[in-house]
Amino acid sequence: MKSDVSLEFQFTSSIEQVWNALTDSDTLAKWIWNNDFKPIVGHKFQFRAEPNEWWDGIVDSEVLVVDEPNKLSYTWVSAGESTIVTWTLKKGSDGIINLHLDQTGFSEATKAREGAIEGAKYAWMKMGEKLGKVVSEL
Repeated sequence: MKSDVSLEFQFTSSIEQVWNALTDSDTLAKWIWNNDFKPIVGHKFQFRAEPNEWWDGIVDSEVLVVDEPNKLSYTWVSAGESTIVTWTLKKGSDGIINLHLDQTGFSEATKAREGAIEGAKYAWMKMGEKLGKVVSEL
């Protein structure tokens, strides 16, 4: 299945630091939102953001894959949309950590709505920028 959102991020930190930023609840809260995440397959958790007039601020999720420090995947259910977010980490020969994000499963209605997928990409890019700052401070 082709990803609806596919982004690449690069970090000079260790793969362990990047993995920690993806899987530690307190660290996740610094670059995504408050949460009760645990890196355990089957664990159900929520991301909680400030609600607004269009959205209740809640993302319901369940951990699908934990392959430390290579791959993490979970559901992302919010605003009537159910997708899967997958993070894949690889250490390059140059020591750079390559972090790949795929988000799949957007409904055809969402894909057809002008700006919807671009909005998701933009939001992940902004979160990725915050992640870079958080990882550099670890």
